Amino acid sequence: MYHIIGGDGQEYGPVSADQIRQWIAEGRLSAQSQIREETSTEWRELTSLPEFAGARPVAAPPRTPAPLGAAPYAGGVASEAEAKSRVSGPAVGLLVTGILSLLMSVGSLVMHLTVVLGFRTAQIIPSPDPQFQQIFTMLNALNGPLGLVSDVFSLTMGTLITLGAVKMKNLQSYTFAYTISILAMIPCLSPCCLLGLPFGIWALVVLNKPEIKAQFS
Repeated sequence: MYHIIGGDGQEYGPVSADQIRQWIAEGRLSAQSQIREETSTEWRELTSLPEFAGARPVAAPPRTPAPLGAAPYAGGVASEAEAKSRVSGPAVGLLVTGILSLLMSVGSLVMHLTVVLGFRTAQIIPSPDPQFQQIFTMLNALNGPLGLVSDVFSLTMGTLITLGAVKMKNLQSYTFAYTISILAMIPCLSPCCLLGLPFGIWALVVLNKPEIKAQFS
């Protein structure tokens, strides 16, 4: 088994010798393509290996070898349309997570604003202990401002997850899509972390596929 550096600069493998001969025949690999055996860490030119020295493309190869990411390999994605199909599921899941997070954050923001503006106060639990009553009153007074800070943070996270999901669905900004997939999985960063965890894991599994990454702009 072998590993290959494609024309897109990505590493592919492990793949069999027969698969490599097929890529040579299709003109997707050239004599200068880098290859290494699975048991080795040394990269060499393709034709330096005796088993591929006589392999030739069926037709004249293009001036620049076509990137492996543009066609199927070992069951990979063959086109941009197929890549979009693969990322669509987790992207929609993260989009729902982001939108729900925004709605929950807006509702919480309205509630805390009423406390800060004096339209609503939390019920103070009567206590025979004056010291306990004083601490509870102080915490109640801080509830509004601290809640607002938390709401603003949640709104920011919900917005980022929503935008990242849209970009992922359109195969845009791989780094952004990868980052929001991780953020959606972290408890307390997203109000909908129970949704974000499975969808974030799904998104990372798909995004870690080399043939998917190659299709992002």
